[in-house]
Amino acid sequence: MVPVLPTTPFLLLAAACYSKSSDRFYRWLIQNRWFGAYIQNYREGRGMLLSQKVMTIALLWLSIGATLCFALTHLWQRILLIAVAVAVTIHLVMIKNLRKEKRVCSEVLREPSV
Repeated sequence: MVPVLPTTPFLLLAAACYSKSSDRFYRWLIQNRWFGAYIQNYREGRGMLLSQKVMTIALLWLSIGATLCFALTHLWQRILLIAVAVAVTIHLVMIKNLRKEKRVCSEVLREPSV
C-alpha cells in the first residue's frame, strides 16, 4: 500500500513527460474535464480550491490511518509514514487558495429594451 502517493504526483509527472514527448497527449491531459484545470492551476502556481485541499487532506489521513492500523507492523515504518504525511499536509496547506470564478450571465446584466 502506498497511501502517500495519491493521484496528484502521477498526474504532474505525466503532464511533465507528455509536455516533452507528445504534444497530443499533453493537450489531452490538460484539456481533460476531470483534472485538466487541476493540473494547469498547480503547474502555473495559481493554487488549489479550498474544497480540493480539504478533500485531499482528509483522504490522505484516512488512507494513512488505514495503513497504520492494518498494513504496518514496525514502529519505524509507522513513524516514517506519519512524518511523510505531515510533510505532505504542510505542503498542501502552504499552497495558496484558488477562488472559484463567479460567472455572471450576460442576459442578467442587460437592461430590458423598451
